[in-house]
Amino acid sequence: MTVRARHQRLYVNIDHIATLRQARRGLQPDPLAAAVACEDAGADGITAHLREDRRHIQDSDVSALRARVRTSFNLEIACTTAMIDIACDIRPDQVTLVPERREEITTEGGLDLGSNPERLRDGIRRLRERGIRTSLFIDPQESAVRASRELDPDAVELHTGRYSRSPGTREHVRELARAATLAAELGLAVHAGHGLSAENLTPVSAIPEVEELNIGHAIVSTALFVGLQTAVRQVRETMNTARGEGLAIPAP
Repeated sequence: MTVRARHQRLYVNIDHIATLRQARRGLQPDPLAAAVACEDAGADGITAHLREDRRHIQDSDVSALRARVRTSFNLEIACTTAMIDIACDIRPDQVTLVPERREEITTEGGLDLGSNPERLRDGIRRLRERGIRTSLFIDPQESAVRASRELDPDAVELHTGRYSRSPGTREHVRELARAATLAAELGLAVHAGHGLSAENLTPVSAIPEVEELNIGHAIVSTALFVGLQTAVRQVRETMNTARGEGLAIPAP
């Protein structure tokens, strides 16, 4: 018997709306307006990465998003004392702890869970005490999944970079599926993201244990040609098809 897949959440990362705004250090385009448009188009949540160098999202954006996001707000941060302080003050619905290097253009891999596990464990503890759901951004490897379980987050987000660079490679899909299965068996919620688009997300979205996809750059890039809400709907409908939901998102 075929079991109907549960609804999979789409979180839209709006960092690169802010990247475009910061090119002129002005007010437009407004990340908050983008978040509202994404929610109207069917997004289940909004993601923003507050980097230490503030290259795109600013502290004022985080405050505005916390106040106005109607669905769920996922804040990505490095696990530093200053960033944990900000998160504990703002209290987003979820915090995803991610690696961060100043010289990188985008996040290049999962967290190094062995270098300072106590810092990660303490960050997770502090966030949980404030009622904030926690996730760790990790490589899709058994060792990373098992190390994550020891740190006791609510979820892991599997880094899909290797897959997205060569989406035709079945081994990368199998790698993600194995990691997702193990994480779920260990009691962790499973998310996935990095480099996903309407064109390549189907094999990842079809992994039963993956509850949530985080997609940003591809949606913003597509939006330049078709509009933001259409770009979100394209991704949402592709996810629905992959999960067997067949739910169309109506145009306004």
